[in-house]
Amino acid sequence: MKSALKTVTGIALLALSFTLSAEAQSTARKKILFFTKSVTAEHAAIKAGGDGKPEGISYSVLRELGKKHNIEFTFSKDGSLFDAAYLAQFDAFCFYTTGDLTQPAKDGSPAMPPEGKAALLKAIADGKGFIGIHAASDTFHSAGHQGAGKNKTQSENDRDEYIQMVGGEFIIHGAQQPARQIVADAKFPGVSQVPADFGPNEEWYAHKNFAPDLHVILVQDTSNMTGAMYQRPNFPSTWARMQGKGRVFYTSMGHRDDIWTHPAFQSVLEGGINWALRRVDADVTPNISTVTPNANELSASIVPDKKPAKGKAKAKAN
Repeated sequence: MKSALKTVTGIALLALSFTLSAEAQSTARKKILFFTKSVTAEHAAIKAGGDGKPEGISYSVLRELGKKHNIEFTFSKDGSLFDAAYLAQFDAFCFYTTGDLTQPAKDGSPAMPPEGKAALLKAIADGKGFIGIHAASDTFHSAGHQGAGKNKTQSENDRDEYIQMVGGEFIIHGAQQPARQIVADAKFPGVSQVPADFGPNEEWYAHKNFAPDLHVILVQDTSNMTGAMYQRPNFPSTWARMQGKGRVFYTSMGHRDDIWTHPAFQSVLEGGINWALRRVDADVTPNISTVTPNANELSASIVPDKKPAKGKAKAKAN
């Protein structure tokens, strides 16, 4: 009897230790690099002030999110710091960037060395988290993407390694407009707070080169959108995927200030961050082939060849 009691007690204590370990993991302080180097257009949400200090809306929202979830954010536009030793201190990387980050930038920020890009991709594949916001998909474009190539889907082998990691590539966007976001996975962390009629006014990106293993979370409902770039079947707008051992989350939202302060966006972002940090788990079985089966079908005129007529809005590249 005593032996049986000792065994039961031992099992109970072991179970308790596992529970405490899980709780410690979920509440332990985490470090995220919020990287906002802009080689091409710099979005207002990530602008720095004249003194170089963070000024855009994203910084204040992330600071509050960090206080709430015990996350220390490091804000940086300095690509020169990227190497294995520098990246090792972070649990995840959050990108809101544009262009080839190894090139000189309009915002004056130092370039990332080619080996820094390789170190980033290796760190993610080895288990670090990645969170891409809005323009993160407008970064390190694939070969052949420019000009008429924007209207074409590149083969997986022709896609930039960074784009392969993110899971999709920005093409262009049209005029800001309300557009419904269809919930494809209501069980993903944070998504339960997204209302059924969620369709805010935003700068919606048109994407291509979707990874075949995407787990689609939100879908871009194109049925009532205006602009040639949106005349296509529904496609993913927020998703998750695995990159080796690393967890990758991306959302196309994040342009407008009122999106950053929207409770639904903040909930989705918090869920994605905590999932990427391994604080919460989710089933990210690939579902792109069933949820958005025609996502890679592009209109031949997504990017217009001719200048727009006077008075008509011009589609933008960033």
